[in-house]
Amino acid sequence: MIFDYVKIYAKAGNGGNGCVSFRREKYVSHGGPDGGDGGKGGDIILRIATGETTLQAYKYHRKFVAENGGDGKGAKFHGRNGKDLILDVPPGTVVKEAATGRVIVDMSDRGDFVLCKGGKGGFGNTHFSTPTRQVPMFAKAGMEGKEIEVIFELKMLADIGLIGLPNAGKSLILSKISAAQPKIAGYPFTTISPNLGVVSYDNTSFVAADIPGLIEGASQGNGLGHEFLRHVERCRLFVHVVDASEDEAAGDPIKNMELINEELRLYNEELASRPQIIAANKCDTGLEDTSAIRAYAEEHGYGFIEMSAYTGKNVRELVAMVASRLSVLPLPTRFEADYQYVETLREDTLTVRRENDTFYVESEWLKRMVKSVNFDSYDALLYFHRLLRERGVIAALEEKGACDGKTVDIYGFVFDFVK
Repeated sequence: MIFDYVKIYAKAGNGGNGCVSFRREKYVSHGGPDGGDGGKGGDIILRIATGETTLQAYKYHRKFVAENGGDGKGAKFHGRNGKDLILDVPPGTVVKEAATGRVIVDMSDRGDFVLCKGGKGGFGNTHFSTPTRQVPMFAKAGMEGKEIEVIFELKMLADIGLIGLPNAGKSLILSKISAAQPKIAGYPFTTISPNLGVVSYDNTSFVAADIPGLIEGASQGNGLGHEFLRHVERCRLFVHVVDASEDEAAGDPIKNMELINEELRLYNEELASRPQIIAANKCDTGLEDTSAIRAYAEEHGYGFIEMSAYTGKNVRELVAMVASRLSVLPLPTRFEADYQYVETLREDTLTVRRENDTFYVESEWLKRMVKSVNFDSYDALLYFHRLLRERGVIAALEEKGACDGKTVDIYGFVFDFVK
């Protein structure tokens, strides 16, 4: 069974902490602060692995954490940046946010994509020296790396999809038109995983996918329908293989084609409108009556060919017909991101709400600031209070009725309000 769907947890590295240090050197008086900055945390980066065709690498390993940045040191030594963590995915992997299902990126033909950005390193105390604060006893902590739970969903990059009921001869056709070697036998459901093959014709080539036999109810997941139908979403053209041998066990070919097309429509309305070529297969003797199948194809605007994968009849002609149709069809479907996946800095957004005698302050920049300030340092507290005043937090609290002695809670940092 192909492994084409997995949920993983990814977290970028935290930034290193800034250093509190002072220059101590013989014959150098008043050396001043020389604390270095922390290093940046490592990113989580997605990269296309062209040789991969499944998500098997993520079957047992589903938690990925990048390296943290190193702490700064004295003498203005900058902390080491954390190493980026590269996650290889096969071409055609669609990455979705697990919580909402929204598409983040389609890893079809793009370069590297930064899924989680590493936290910035904290400033050393060198940055906080002023004419009135020449001995800053505090530095900033590094920022936390971004974390997210995502879904990897592989949708194969194939130009054509061989569709049809089980045992219609799809795998044999693929083996005849390409170098693929799928398992072939004379019973239904021989193929339980999609197979890919590269087909060459004149000076062109295209990728064909043998989609395991679909059955009634596939759009609702019957017979692993969702897993199979996922891989036809990018196909530009369907080769609808139908058993034309007039064998009673094969059933009515018209009803069989209508069943498959209805399942495509139920799964995705747009799939039912994709162009098709009806391949009336198993015409081994040449005595089969394919007039009804031909009429059905003409009625719906589909291409038609009578063939036998077993004897090789019209196999080359099928390839020529497919190549001709593909030359005028648009490129494979690409899944666009549902939203701009970037870190938005809403530093001007400030919310103050009152619950009983406690005032809760919420803001993106405050959330980051609380995590980076060392509140054990008196100098750091004064610095933080000055920022609250400069950014309008004190004024916003006063507007909500805060006065001296009232309790203020900023993301877990609780203190008494002092104007």
